[in-house]
Formats: sequence, structure tokens, C-alpha cells
Amino acid sequence: MDNMLKILMIGAHPDDCDFRCGGIAIKYARKGHSVTFLSVTDGSSGHHEMKPAELAERRRNEAKKAASTAGIRYDVWDNRDGELLPGLENRRRLIRYIREIKPDLIITHRLGDYHPDHRATSVLVQDASYMLIVPSICPEAEALKEMPVIMHCYDGFTNPRFEPDVVVGIDDVIEKKFEMLSCHESQMYEWLPYTYGRLSEVPEEKAERLAWLHEPRIPEGGMDADEAVINTVVKGPSSEYREAFPASKYRKNLIERYGENGKRIKFAEAFSVSEYGSPLTKEKEKELFPF
Repeated sequence: MDNMLKILMIGAHPDDCDFRCGGIAIKYARKGHSVTFLSVTDGSSGHHEMKPAELAERRRNEAKKAASTAGIRYDVWDNRDGELLPGLENRRRLIRYIREIKPDLIITHRLGDYHPDHRATSVLVQDASYMLIVPSICPEAEALKEMPVIMHCYDGFTNPRFEPDVVVGIDDVIEKKFEMLSCHESQMYEWLPYTYGRLSEVPEEKAERLAWLHEPRIPEGGMDADEAVINTVVKGPSSEYREAFPASKYRKNLIERYGENGKRIKFAEAFSVSEYGSPLTKEKEKELFPF
């Protein structure tokens, strides 16, 4: 297709990008754009029973299934889950990788995240950003002519509080996003339910599991944007409440983007601009978010 975008979403673990960017990833792929998910660690620590090497292999296979479901590319690095450091070796590796992809847009974690791997991933992207255009850094990989736009995906942390620059409705792909999340079986139906104390509630059958992943579903009349509601109602790895929260909280942004239709959008994903990449002008926003 003409004007194909190259989108790179960088998370710390296999499933991080799926949670925060899965909806727009599917939307990009459906329009014929190139989408790559990168997990900077192998996800080998996220289980209460499996040994790291066995889990790492399983999570790579789950990522492949998620990629096939969404129509994207999914790369998983071999850094040990829970031990990621934003050192020089990983920075160089990331610089070379980003130069290979040549993305128009990068989306990653914010710096103020709870998980050390998430924070380290964000630092790595930040530290790599300017160096992408410096030819003498990693000269074996051709330097980019200009830095891509870099953005952060939504989270609920408050130091500082997330302030969105772009909010995209994902009602048209929400079921496909749940299917994508469901590919990460070790997380959705084992490890995360275990951490929430809900492992005994997980159904055995595939269809029932996918339905369970939606719970609790949002009320017919919509949902309250109070964050306390999420913390009280949602006691599992995923739910319609989690997917609907950005749409409810950032309704004004949706109305600005979609007009009156923005009032009816149930599910959304939100993103803020990082000052370490190229500026997101209005013209650039229209180009990078053609939804």
C-alpha cells in the first residue's frame, strides 16, 4: 500500500503491548500498515509453577499465536524477566533494532511504572532515542535521518498522572483484542489469576475462558470514570471495565476526535507524547493515527 506506516511497540514482557496497544495494533494491521511488538525480556519469571526456561519457550509460542491473531510481527528478546537493566549493551542492541525497523512511531511504557522491567524498558527507549540519528554510535547499523515520534501507553499511576495526547476508540476491534490477550494462556488463565487469588475460578473450556476474560462486563448504561471503581470491581487480569476505562475517563478527547460519535464509544486506548522523540504536530497526528 502507499504511505505504509511502520509502528513499533516496545514492552518489557510478552503481553505488555497486547494489554496497552493491542487494539490500535489490530487497527493498523487491518489498514495494511506494518506493526511490530518487541518484548525486551523473555517473560520467564511470570509463573507460580513453571521453571524459567520452560516458561520462556511457552511465552514465545504464545506471542507467536498473538501475532498471528492480530496480523503483526512479535519479537521476544532473551533478557531474564525481572532482571532487566538499562545498561549500555541493551541500549546498543535497542538502537540497532530500532534502526532495522525504521519506525514512524514508537510506543512504550512510562518511566513512573510499578514494575522495574517496565521502568528499565522506558529508560532504554529514552536513552536510545537521540542516539538513533548519531552515525558514530553503532556504526554497523545505518543511523536514522530523524527520530521517530515516541509515545507512552496509558497507565493509572499518579506520580506523575497520565495525561493523554491521543485517545483512539477500539470498539470495532475489541473482540479481536480479547482473542489476542487470550493467546497468552500462561498469563491470562494461570499466573495473573494466581496473583489475584482467583485461579480456582478459571474455566476449563476455551470459549468459557474467553467469556471469563471479559468479566466483569460494563453495565448497559456505561460506567463511572472513577478509578476507585476499577480497583474495587476488577479483580482479574482483564475485563471490559479495564478496556472501557480510558474511553470513560477521556470522553472529552474522544468527542474532539470523533465528534458526536465519540459519545458512544465504549472502549479506547490512550497515549501521551514523549519529549524525547520528534514532535507530534497536528499534521503528524493525522498521518500516524489514521483512525
